Amino acid sequence: MSVIKRNTGLIVLAFFAIYVIWGSTYLLNKIAVTELPAFMLAGLRFVIAGGLIFIIAKILGLSLRINRKQFLNTAIAGFLFLTFGNGVVVWALKFVDSGFAALEISAQPLVVLILMRILQGKKIQPMSLVGVALGIIGIYLLVSQKQIITQEGALLGMFLIFACMLSWAYGSLFVGKADLPSNYFVNTGYQMLTGGVMLLLISIVLGENWTSPLTWSAPVQWSMILLILFGSIVAFTAFNYLLRVVSPEKVATSSYVNPIIAMFLGWYFLKEAITTQSTIAAIVLLTGVYFINTKKKLTLFSRFLSKEPKI
Repeated sequence: MSVIKRNTGLIVLAFFAIYVIWGSTYLLNKIAVTELPAFMLAGLRFVIAGGLIFIIAKILGLSLRINRKQFLNTAIAGFLFLTFGNGVVVWALKFVDSGFAALEISAQPLVVLILMRILQGKKIQPMSLVGVALGIIGIYLLVSQKQIITQEGALLGMFLIFACMLSWAYGSLFVGKADLPSNYFVNTGYQMLTGGVMLLLISIVLGENWTSPLTWSAPVQWSMILLILFGSIVAFTAFNYLLRVVSPEKVATSSYVNPIIAMFLGWYFLKEAITTQSTIAAIVLLTGVYFINTKKKLTLFSRFLSKEPKI
């Protein structure tokens, strides 16, 4: 009985981490990317976080030994989640507000659902069909705002964030079935290290200008510390843990809370505008996410679909 309670509590804490902590990372990344090159920023964050995870693992007496297949799978997951899925989002934050980015990414459950249908043949339930429709409407309301799409680089930023959503969604399905290190902490460490190294290589190839942390402003230094300790080590470990114990759709429900926290923090600290259309888009999108993830049956809609047309 105690094991069940302990596991339940761990799941609750893990959801809190991906809901609340990840919601704040949009603000932290936005602060840091205004001063630092995007891929250098993301690469340093994950390499340092991965190294700290390995140090902690050794102190805890955990074995870091994994086989070749597991290493390859962690590298693939690291690329999908961190190198592309996170690094490109950080770069896109140069062109769009942190709250806008979080709101666009809130449509991820929709992408996960569609990929599960395409790649795994999973049937989309009537409630989820309503969610898909609402999600499409919400995305249209979000990205069709003139005051946003007329900003320089905004359209490119929107497209890149959508591509990152695809990468995260596919990564979620991949991790759910891949042969990975059994310990979630060690698994996270390898993904961080491999994903971070790939980001730093991209930074070098692109010729980004690296600077010493001693020259960074205080807000950027604190943002990096918080991103490493909480956004990377705590939240990403929780994310990997949840992907192995609950379904990908449930993990994607972090999209309920992340954009709300990100929009509030962006408004409060960075004075980012929250337009009426963005608010309506948020309500529609998050309602769609609810329909996608709820287990309740949409009785009237199901009956309507099952009825033969009357002539």
